[in-house]
Amino acid sequence: MADKRNSKDRFFYVTTPIYYVNDKPHIGHAYTTVIADSIARFKRLSGFKVFFSTGTDEHGLKIEKEANARGISPKDLADRVHIKFKELFGLLSISYDRFIRTTDEDHIKTVQHAFSALIRKGDIYLSEYEGWYCTPCETFLTKKSLIDGSCPQCGRPASKIKEESYFLKLSKYEKRLAAYIENHSGFIKPPFRKSEVLSFIKEGLNDLSISRTSFSWGISVPGNDKHVIYVWFDALLNYLSAIGFEEFQEKGKNNFNSFFKTANHIVGKDILKFHAVYWPVMLFALGLPLPKTIFAHGWWLMDSKKMSKSLGNVIDPVYLINSYGADALRFYLLREITLGLDGDFNMNNFVTRYNSELANDLGNLVSRITAMLQKYTGGFPPGQEVGADCGLIKNVLDITANLNGRYDNYDFARILDDTFKFINRVNKYINDTAPWKINISEQEGKRNLHKILRSAVVSVYCISYLIYPFMPGASAKINKMLNIEAFEFFKFPVAAKDILKSCGALLKDGRKINENRDILFPRITGDNKQ
Repeated sequence: MADKRNSKDRFFYVTTPIYYVNDKPHIGHAYTTVIADSIARFKRLSGFKVFFSTGTDEHGLKIEKEANARGISPKDLADRVHIKFKELFGLLSISYDRFIRTTDEDHIKTVQHAFSALIRKGDIYLSEYEGWYCTPCETFLTKKSLIDGSCPQCGRPASKIKEESYFLKLSKYEKRLAAYIENHSGFIKPPFRKSEVLSFIKEGLNDLSISRTSFSWGISVPGNDKHVIYVWFDALLNYLSAIGFEEFQEKGKNNFNSFFKTANHIVGKDILKFHAVYWPVMLFALGLPLPKTIFAHGWWLMDSKKMSKSLGNVIDPVYLINSYGADALRFYLLREITLGLDGDFNMNNFVTRYNSELANDLGNLVSRITAMLQKYTGGFPPGQEVGADCGLIKNVLDITANLNGRYDNYDFARILDDTFKFINRVNKYINDTAPWKINISEQEGKRNLHKILRSAVVSVYCISYLIYPFMPGASAKINKMLNIEAFEFFKFPVAAKDILKSCGALLKDGRKINENRDILFPRITGDNKQ
């Protein structure tokens, strides 16, 4: 991990999409946001200056229609629903730096600034649009892309529209964008999504309609307020406004450039086109760098079908958090499937993973080690002079040697798999060394016992460190039990001496662990299974 002294020079910007406020949040919103939060936490722990943005998309025809159906104004709807997202993110311990709303004044200024700049440059022009539009997806469609007159993405009927519109010159940047994607292997992840985007581009990019005149809820075009700016042009620019684009334009004194060139956009696969085609063209036209990475994750399914309100198969994340805890949900979402692929949400599988890995493997390990410390040393971890087991330290080093690369590739399932293999290794170490059988009346026996306990508590410290980005609540509980206030910064690859030095600083001689020990993950039984 990074050294503290260099943290001011190392920036990292991570975003979620901004979420539509036409309905309350669901498990998909939780999934995307937990992914972004986990990488943000790891990078902060690594000494980076991190900016993590999320928020709500509050403009467009879809919002206007939903508000009209409820008999309220679009702004009232946005004010009511965006709070639901904030509440969910609070329950999930999401550590965002900004929750941006597209109704925020600085965002509106950014959108109008960008629109005006591209009109002046000639990359936006006024013409007429005639074609198909999917309101639920807020997407313009070609006739050949329709399936029986319906949107290929959501399956709902598309509408044919004809109206005056401003257009963005996608065609002007078609070859440049294709070349950029070809030459930047890490720009679109996972790698198999790259070929999908290139295929779309090579079919030919038509200029994109980016304004509407048939409804009024949105940001007006500067100098022509009968036009409302297309919701996706509006929404994508939140990645600029969230980190102070307007302030940078006016004063040039913030860290906008330093953050934006490191941008990592976490998105669902259904909105990859907007982020990997429309957004880069907008940035080319504005003369700004492209994001470092666009990562498109898969969907959570129920019975192999995409979750949707109309099918009645939507899982409420708030219910799961209230029933089993935020860390359990965070863990399952990132542990169950490889990021980028689809996965089925199965409650029986959720309970099985919870009981076997969280309650049995992790929870019992922490409980037994803290109990042994209380029993054999009065709650005082043995001093540094007894050392720690080299085999356990090597296991940690094997994990941390690949940690940076795996986070950069969002390979959370592999990181968690390695971590839980280590947890099982420590459990086996305790069973094999059997501290309860050691004769501590002899000096050698006492020394061996202390080395085992020191090795165990160092291992628990390392486990707390490894799970922190994924399960911050459980990590905080472990640290409280061990009487640890904060983690040390590491450099990668981590050396054994770095781990032992860090543990030595935090598990100081004479520092007693806390007597009150929380149960990290109470087992789910028939009595408490929801």
